Amino acid sequence: MQTILRVAFAVVLGASGLMAQAQVYPSKPVRFIIPYPPGGIADTFARALGQQLGERLGQQVIPDNKPGGSLIIGAEAAARSPADGYTIFLGSVSSLAINAGAFKKLPYDPVKDFSPISIAFYTPLYLIVSPNVPASSLRELIAHARKNPGALSFASLGVGSSLHLAGEMFKSMAGIDIIHVPYKGTTTAAPDLMSGRVNMMFDGGVLLPQAKAGKVRLLAVTSSARVGFLPEVPTMAEAGVPGYDLVIWFGAVAPARTPAPVIDRLSREVAEIVKLPSFRERFAQSGMELASNTPEAFGELIRNDIGKWTRLLKDAGVQPQ
Repeated sequence: MQTILRVAFAVVLGASGLMAQAQVYPSKPVRFIIPYPPGGIADTFARALGQQLGERLGQQVIPDNKPGGSLIIGAEAAARSPADGYTIFLGSVSSLAINAGAFKKLPYDPVKDFSPISIAFYTPLYLIVSPNVPASSLRELIAHARKNPGALSFASLGVGSSLHLAGEMFKSMAGIDIIHVPYKGTTTAAPDLMSGRVNMMFDGGVLLPQAKAGKVRLLAVTSSARVGFLPEVPTMAEAGVPGYDLVIWFGAVAPARTPAPVIDRLSREVAEIVKLPSFRERFAQSGMELASNTPEAFGELIRNDIGKWTRLLKDAGVQPQ
């Protein structure tokens, strides 16, 4: 009987501790790990989200850029952080789903090592080519690549990134031979793309201003439908690769076992922020679809996408590293 009472007392104390933590949370700044270099669309969004989140929480949300390693460096740092609500991570389909199929062994488990908070946005990718590539359309690019196998290269954010998979899908579905060149981020790849050191890239929207200025050439968008603010840009399927459809997502997670009341609070705040007209307007011209969901729904999306992208990687002929 005494044992039962002690266990019950411990449970009550534990529940009381969680409630107390949720009531005082946060009592210090929150670290927001961003697995990209400063300046890209994901980094820009995360910083804007962090600023809004900080205002609502009454504590500063400090961006912490940890790029490189196919997003593994940032993801591992987040997974190994204390599960106290003072570390959040900008996860994505790349770090939380694609990497599970792209690598034989990861230093983190996308499901077991994180507590999902909420999805934040979806975005297509844009096929951008260097000005020195003799192609003004996707069909011309494919024809040029077929005539010159192994001569063209495409940039990505590393093995297993969504940009890498986009290029491998293009390579497989179009029947062409192009060379993968990994970078730490879009901002580090952009100069090489504009100078012609690398020939093409599937970009998340960072290079749209350069395309508008004529410094690079925009050939297609990876979504199944055209983007509203770029109605003249065809989809990959329309332009020469039937069946090509790729949209990626980003969202916030925390280290596993972060107290549920804290996760719920963060999830509610993210949901309110992405609804703000001023916030939505800020990213409207990037092709981003802002969204939110519950921690449970986000967790289900991650689990389902691990299976989905593992199959796609296999179909595209990408061998786990």
